[in-house]
Amino acid sequence: MLVAGAAVAAIVLMAVGNSDDSPGDRPSASSSPRPTFSLPTELPSKLPTELPTRLPSQFPTDLPSEFPSGLESLIPSLAADEMPYYLLRAGDCFDTDDNRPGQAAKRSCAKPHDAEVVKVTELEGDYTSDAALKKAASDLCERTLDSKAADQPDGTVRGILVQYPDPAGYRLGIDNVACSLAADTGGTRKLTAPLT
Repeated sequence: MLVAGAAVAAIVLMAVGNSDDSPGDRPSASSSPRPTFSLPTELPSKLPTELPTRLPSQFPTDLPSEFPSGLESLIPSLAADEMPYYLLRAGDCFDTDDNRPGQAAKRSCAKPHDAEVVKVTELEGDYTSDAALKKAASDLCERTLDSKAADQPDGTVRGILVQYPDPAGYRLGIDNVACSLAADTGGTRKLTAPLT
């Protein structure tokens, strides 16, 4: 028994070594144990063969089927000539419809139309009310519209049209403002040519 204990001690000393050993006397990294990996060689013997036929009963049944009211102006119309105002570009001519706020019916600038976009700009900042959005949009358009109106022949332009998002649209990320000159804000007169 004593011989077996001495043999185990000798093996431990040889494996651990001491600080006096030279680097050649230490065991190499290749002699240390390595982990082994094993991959399964067979697939599970039983796979599900039936799919559920009933949906869980906790699905909501009162999902909305229409957009909330007031968002119609954010959704492009299917009519070929109508579009949301925020898709208009400088130089576009269009008609407006009081029953469809936020929509513009594009027209040729060479034919009768209500207004022409002079500038499109973007709102920046935090606005929570329609009044704040209106003031900010008007401020962005004022100088450009005043200057462009002054360049038009007398009696051509009798109004301005500043189109801006409502608070819900602004929260959704719609920040365009269309600054336009109009023949008449009452809609009785039309522009008949592009602005100069």
